[in-house]
Amino acid sequence: MPLNIVTLPELPAPVTLARRRGARRFTLTISKIDGSIRLTTPAGASYAAARAFLLENTDWIARTAAGAPGPIPVAAGVAMPVLGRDRQIVEGRSRRGPVELTDENVTVPGAPDQIARKLKVWLREEARTRLTEAAHRHAASLGARRPARITIRDTTSRWGSCTADGALSFSWRLMMAPPEVLDYVAAHEAAHLLEMNHGRRFWAHVERLDPDWRPKRDWLKTNGANLHRYRLD
Repeated sequence: MPLNIVTLPELPAPVTLARRRGARRFTLTISKIDGSIRLTTPAGASYAAARAFLLENTDWIARTAAGAPGPIPVAAGVAMPVLGRDRQIVEGRSRRGPVELTDENVTVPGAPDQIARKLKVWLREEARTRLTEAAHRHAASLGARRPARITIRDTTSRWGSCTADGALSFSWRLMMAPPEVLDYVAAHEAAHLLEMNHGRRFWAHVERLDPDWRPKRDWLKTNGANLHRYRLD
């Protein structure tokens, strides 16, 4: 068993140890997405001390992990949000052809065991198209430089980011959010092309691009974790 994993019969899942220089105490984190457990420890903490800490907190771990909704494997017949609306995933009649989106369904061609992978590819490309257009549009509205490049990833901690050299990155899972939420995130990152902070001038740029940005930010805070539950691997 790897030394960075602790398994105990009293715990609902294996625990990943993360030794961090500068940490002064043990810190438990349980994912709201899938109930996975992470224990951050001081760099010099022993494996035995970590196990002892976990045993002292088994009741809390069990209660908290039980409240996590768990992942949702994506396959034909499953409903998942696309552009803010729940749509049923339907297996296409043919093995080839494009993914088709309607008000009620997402039809994915191919063998059943390839549906999740093909749907993920489609979501990434749609996200790239929509976010690239929106980011360039918002940057132009602000008179900011064009993004140096735009990358689409599956990040869990951020919906978007901007580097000092003007490279933007977005989560493809924004394709699950309502279109106006996706557009807000693009506006947010475009504003960072002018202000690499969250100060007053930054939010003034966001306000200029989207005066109604607050409900969209709040939507992500309320619903964002649920978008990460869908597993397309």
